[in-house]
Amino acid sequence: MKIIHIITGLSDGGAEAVLYRLCSEDKTNINIVISLTNKGKYGPLLREKGIQVYQLDMPRGRVTLSSILKLYRLVRNLKPDVAQTWMYHADLIGGLVARLAGIHKIYWGIRTSSLEVGKSKWRTIAVAYTNALLSRWVPTGIICCAERAQQTHQQLGFAVDRFTVIPNGYNLDHFKPDSESRKKLRAELGINEQTLLLGCVGRFDPQKDHHNLLAALTIIKQNGVSFRCILVGRDLNGNNMQLVSWIKQYDLQDEVLLLGQRTDIPAVMNALDLHILSSSCEAFPNVLAEAMACGTPCVTTDVGDAAYIIGHTGWIAPPSDAGLLANAIHSALVCYSNHDEWQSRCVAARNRVVETFSLEKMIAAYHAVWGNNIRPQLDLERHNKIP
Repeated sequence: MKIIHIITGLSDGGAEAVLYRLCSEDKTNINIVISLTNKGKYGPLLREKGIQVYQLDMPRGRVTLSSILKLYRLVRNLKPDVAQTWMYHADLIGGLVARLAGIHKIYWGIRTSSLEVGKSKWRTIAVAYTNALLSRWVPTGIICCAERAQQTHQQLGFAVDRFTVIPNGYNLDHFKPDSESRKKLRAELGINEQTLLLGCVGRFDPQKDHHNLLAALTIIKQNGVSFRCILVGRDLNGNNMQLVSWIKQYDLQDEVLLLGQRTDIPAVMNALDLHILSSSCEAFPNVLAEAMACGTPCVTTDVGDAAYIIGHTGWIAPPSDAGLLANAIHSALVCYSNHDEWQSRCVAARNRVVETFSLEKMIAAYHAVWGNNIRPQLDLERHNKIP
């Protein structure tokens, strides 16, 4: 089949990463990507894989008639069997244009589990509610990456019978235990093997709640634990005055290293002893599965499908509560102090991803939806809600 993917942009984000993995590893179908804005990070990477990429250069936050007409002509000329859209704005614009262009199979992609005034942009909230009204007419189906995302959007008024949950999948040849990359990155950072290294990978954003993480880390420090912690992601650098002021506020200048955005995330995950997700809102946080695939256990806040991802391999705390997050980190460190128990955790974390979140499973699930218009069967564990 010929599949067109319409996405808001191709910058460095979770949805964009999943789109890249899906298109680059799908050997069955012809995948074509249309970015409503620019080529971003993943446009060139997709082209390196031989995938056609079009960019409409639509201004951020503004829909232009010329771009809509360009998209319409492009869809008509490509004549796809399926239109797969990604995220609210592309669901709305791409879905309507694909419907008007005569495409019969249109699948929306929803990648968030929460819409909150003050944390989500008002335009995004408005588009989400508009999509809820159109969900019975425009899409053939709606694909969510997380159970909680499905529940949230059904409560918002989206058509209940349109949903399928397909968890993200990961390239396990890329994310895997690698002792050499661990040693190399630690040497680069000047951190020896005996130093406890914590870390958090994710851009600077209110929903990532780095303030909560820093508040929890200062409690850990006050309890006499010696550690270093690296923060990796967009805007996590010394130019971020807000972040720098928080680090000073919590007296963590000697413990926290700001590494900014990096491309060697598998090496980062291998270098860590423990990955911590402190978010107040997520759908399906990729970083948890990426860390676990590298054999790195995780502490996470109970957001989106985070608890489902880590299963019994990690530790969970409520969001926006630094004290309880610190307690979860402390529990993890108690386990860390027992070498054999910790190694068992590392193996279990890797096995959890291998058994549940392989890239092959994700691609097969998309194929099932696109090809047969049926929902892939969810595993018994998800039905039983085992965390």
